[in-house]
Amino acid sequence: MKKTLIQIGLFVIIVALGYFVYESIMEPVRFNKEKQQREKVVIERLKDIRSSQFIFKQLSGSYAVNFDTLISFLKVAEIPVVKIIPDPNDTTYTLTINDTVGYIKVADSLFGKRNNFKYTQLKTIPFSGGDIFFMQADTIERGGVEVHVFEAKAPFTSFLKGMNEQAVINIIAKFEDIERYPGLRVGSLTEPSTDGNWE
Repeated sequence: MKKTLIQIGLFVIIVALGYFVYESIMEPVRFNKEKQQREKVVIERLKDIRSSQFIFKQLSGSYAVNFDTLISFLKVAEIPVVKIIPDPNDTTYTLTINDTVGYIKVADSLFGKRNNFKYTQLKTIPFSGGDIFFMQADTIERGGVEVHVFEAKAPFTSFLKGMNEQAVINIIAKFEDIERYPGLRVGSLTEPSTDGNWE
């Protein structure tokens, strides 16, 4: 009887140790999987901000300095729908005639095919509980020329909210050690670049 109790006790200990070993392996795997899924959504939102800024700059000559300006622009701005046809008087077939056949809202052009997406949510960092992307626009000088720049960014602390705190602290420390922004960012206020730091 005593031997059986010892065997049962050892079996329980072995199962418990096995579970803890399994969990210690799987916890970082689950964390990384969730982190990648969240990053994918945040990157898509940053790409939306970049696309909106591109059109804003095309129509106004500079980038929007804040989200209120950008979202107000998306509410009302329209771009022409242009039909391009060959010039019938051109025998070389190199000249074209541009004919504006109508206008389409910028918001519909950018987000019309996206289900349940509201461009008014553009400024909110997904998974953050309501945190707002940090966004700025400015001009810098490059080669004697003034260049318009913008930057939008989301820190890890915002979109990794609710996840393992120590793992998030470790990721932030790793990025800071190599002097990189601890989060996701598109554009730059110091360089004439519209790339994302994930690209």
